[in-house]
Amino acid sequence: MKNPGPAEYERLVALLEDALGRELRLWKVPVFKNGHIQGTDITPIQVQEVVLWLGEMCRLFNFCQETFALGVCVLNRLLATVKAQPKYLKCIAFTSLILSAKINEEDEVIGSVKDLVAQSGCNFSTADILRMERVMLDKLHWDLYTASPIDFVYIFHALLISGHPHLATAGGQAQKRPCLQVALWTRQVQHCMACHQLSQFKGSTLALAIITLELETLTPDWFSIFTDLLKKAQIPSTEFIHCKEVVDEYLSSLEFSVPANAVYIFDSSNVSKLRGEEGSWGPGPGQTRRRKGRLGEGEADEFYDGFRCLYDEGLALEAVGDSTAVSVLLETPQENVSPCPPLHRAVMSYPVGLNLSI
Repeated sequence: MKNPGPAEYERLVALLEDALGRELRLWKVPVFKNGHIQGTDITPIQVQEVVLWLGEMCRLFNFCQETFALGVCVLNRLLATVKAQPKYLKCIAFTSLILSAKINEEDEVIGSVKDLVAQSGCNFSTADILRMERVMLDKLHWDLYTASPIDFVYIFHALLISGHPHLATAGGQAQKRPCLQVALWTRQVQHCMACHQLSQFKGSTLALAIITLELETLTPDWFSIFTDLLKKAQIPSTEFIHCKEVVDEYLSSLEFSVPANAVYIFDSSNVSKLRGEEGSWGPGPGQTRRRKGRLGEGEADEFYDGFRCLYDEGLALEAVGDSTAVSVLLETPQENVSPCPPLHRAVMSYPVGLNLSI
């Protein structure tokens, strides 16, 4: 990536200011009270399920990530504006996605509303969607294009590479690293948008919190870099700290949960250490096994380093596409049991509902 000059940097700052202005003017989310959206019977679980379902629809229709993020923003704005009934929630969400696609996608990608409804397998009709479109556009005053968290991810990333080019090669990835950072951050943002606690934070705050969590692992001078971004984003420090804590806890709870289809990873560089006394694939006496930390962290862990070496992180991302999530779990060996033979390249995803790539 070519580092932008002073003129390009000023243009990025202007883009950030414009995005912050649109966010300040249009951002709105429903308020949850007593386990429901205030004034309705819609629960946080129902909202989370419909957001995850929107992610599935985006993949089905080959929509871009920005379409999903804007669709969720439109959904939240409408739920904060009108008192919707649970039976209409899925129709509202689907219409939000279609309106977002009409803004972000090419006509040949979108196709007809009739075809989209048929592919979705939903029981509402094309007429239902068209009526809902008119209602939503009226309630939102035909002003849909707010700045989404993914918009801020792109802007913050460009500002980071512009002002701190050494981050482009952090972790020894050289040239690949910026792409991997953006791919990781967008997946995390997409998943966080399904969490009703995190939906209460503005997109700029959520995006910067996710980026800061990785900055802490990339460079020792992360605090000065973060302070500069925080000042440009005009985010109150107390609000940011709260958001960062919730994001860290939420992502950790997802990534440390054990999926039903866990994959075992064998580190061939430590064969002698991993073999048991009778040749089984287990740790030797007194040895322990560790599980990989948060996805994307450059943790100084033997198994993680071996995994990166064995699977080539860049190729794995390309091979999996939008579904990149690998769980590394090494169980405590049992007597006369071989829990982990040598494995070759393996790809898997979280169970349904826990896919980091929406």
